[in-house]
Amino acid sequence: AKTFTLLQSEAVFWNGKDLEDLRVDGRGCEDYRCAEVETDVVSNTSGSARVKLGHTDILVGVKAEMGTPKLEKPDEGYLEFFVDCSANATPEFEGRGGEELGTEIANTLYRVFSSESSVDLKSLCINPREHCWVLYVDVLLLECGGNLFDAISIAVKAALFNTRIPKVRVLEDEEGSKEIELSDDPYDCIRLNVDDVPCIVTLSKIGYRHVVDATLQEEACSLASLLISVTSKGALTSMKKVGKGSLDPESIFEMMEMGKRVGKSLHIALQKILDEEESLGTSRQKVGFLG
Repeated sequence: AKTFTLLQSEAVFWNGKDLEDLRVDGRGCEDYRCAEVETDVVSNTSGSARVKLGHTDILVGVKAEMGTPKLEKPDEGYLEFFVDCSANATPEFEGRGGEELGTEIANTLYRVFSSESSVDLKSLCINPREHCWVLYVDVLLLECGGNLFDAISIAVKAALFNTRIPKVRVLEDEEGSKEIELSDDPYDCIRLNVDDVPCIVTLSKIGYRHVVDATLQEEACSLASLLISVTSKGALTSMKKVGKGSLDPESIFEMMEMGKRVGKSLHIALQKILDEEESLGTSRQKVGFLG
């Protein structure tokens, strides 16, 4: 992640602020920064979304391509994640720095989506053992301003919500050979149910308090963080501790409860934005990269 150096006196100031439920930018410990979410921003994808959270800027594109089901799951499709940490986002991403973070983020996404209930993978199967849809989820980090994992998970969920997969029919001739026919109607497509797709909530411990949606300065003061993935119903599906500092059991329990509470609110706010965009249809004014 991007490094940020604070003077000793600054660190004392930031830590002291979080002893109260008040942060330097005026937010409470459970408050997110204002987020901007826009879907359908990349034309040559099956679905896409861009999320700006403070100074963190994420672009996600989803491409549906036909592939062969995995041997252990012959009646399911699957997701593949690729994360590109643009060197324009921060100089630390030049060379192997960006590669390592990209791999860490991709592995976290695989873990979050490993739960069978997150996406109905059986709906991506076309012909068991032979053909399925593979969703290639490409994540591009355009700018890093703290709290990468949460912003990426919001963008991935928004892009999957926006994804449209063409409907296909499997035709079998008299000799038993199968042929796949793609629907000619561009509006005849499958939509994914993203109700159970989790969002990541990162809780950073600063002083004796823990905060969500940490800025770069707050991340520099935090010795330990807890990444938890939460569904819209408030169920916790995975958990990961990051940072060199330690967390006592009581803190972990408090962070989990806070994460579940904040996660539910995050899902409600995101779904409201996605439904509003959907209701506008083609009349929606797109901001894209010029906004």
